[in-house]
Amino acid sequence: MKEIKIETRFDIFESQAQLPESIHSLMESAIEIRKKAYAPYSHFRVGAALYLDNGEVVVGSNQENAAYPSGLCAERVAIFQAGALYPEAKILQIAISAASDSNPTLVPIPPCGACRQSIAEYEIRQKEAIEIYFMGVEGTVYKSNSIANLLPLTFDPSAL
Repeated sequence: MKEIKIETRFDIFESQAQLPESIHSLMESAIEIRKKAYAPYSHFRVGAALYLDNGEVVVGSNQENAAYPSGLCAERVAIFQAGALYPEAKILQIAISAASDSNPTLVPIPPCGACRQSIAEYEIRQKEAIEIYFMGVEGTVYKSNSIANLLPLTFDPSAL
């Protein structure tokens, strides 16, 4: 038997104010679009903002549907929109903000599994890591230099 050891690394910012100005602005975009989320069932709102290598910022918010699981998470809304509008552009950074209408979200909320897989697809395709910043409604912000920290054993096209 062999054993593998997987380590992850995150940079931690005590607040949004500690972020570099460009990331602070990107997170503000995520916060603003989060407020427009359609979340009548979960009452859990998520906003995502992507910064592309062409200088564009693409945003997305979660969109729920009474016919679960027909809705879509904010990260995938933004990623798929970027892929449709700017198919040749690389995603350099993603900022994510999550808030519950009923419970304070004061810890960083990472992307769900489906969103992690979608981020991985784009990171693999563009052959360049995507910085991922995520937070709750306020407080600490985590930064991952790559989806590999959040999804270390990635399923990719080489398995097909």
